[in-house]
Amino acid sequence: MRLVRQTLRTDAVNQLVDTCFRQYPQGLVTNVQQGAVPSQYQSLARYVAKYVGSPPIAVRRIDRYDGYRVTYHYRSHRTERVEYETVDVDMFIGRMVPHTMPKGFKRMRYDGVQATKTFAKVQGVMQAALAKVEGGVKGAVQSSARLTYRQRYEQRTGRDPCRCPHCGEEMQVWRIWPPTYGVIYDEGEVIKRGPSASAAQRAGP
Repeated sequence: MRLVRQTLRTDAVNQLVDTCFRQYPQGLVTNVQQGAVPSQYQSLARYVAKYVGSPPIAVRRIDRYDGYRVTYHYRSHRTERVEYETVDVDMFIGRMVPHTMPKGFKRMRYDGVQATKTFAKVQGVMQAALAKVEGGVKGAVQSSARLTYRQRYEQRTGRDPCRCPHCGEEMQVWRIWPPTYGVIYDEGEVIKRGPSASAAQRAGP
């Protein structure tokens, strides 16, 4: 409505827009009748089209189509690079269909604190708060990284994973036997082979 007022710039349109804002503060659905097209219709159409509907993928990202296969590109969040992919037409359509919303379905990209208007208000507060705790967070991450698995486990659970819950003595690894792979380490066999084999086994992968 603001765009219509800025584009047409007439008293009648200004009054109409003001009335709509007063009567429909939560928004409204318009039924536009045929009439004279504003001179800036191209930019107006492009602006409105973004809100009326948009495809799940921009046409400019489709690089090739031979009737059977589609080649398109996208920016990968994993590699931060532009990736190219060629797939069958059926697979391409299958990937696009879930992103096509039913008629009348309302879409929202950001909500809560991440909503555009809300984020603009709280961004300064969030940045100031992060600046205050930044040193503490970095210190916590560094100190946690220096701990061994045994120390981290004990810190989190209050129990030493390498100490026997029955006698309290420190336990040693005797055999590692995942059901899927069978025995992958046996201290008894290492001892039988001698000290050199024991050292080599412990130094292994």
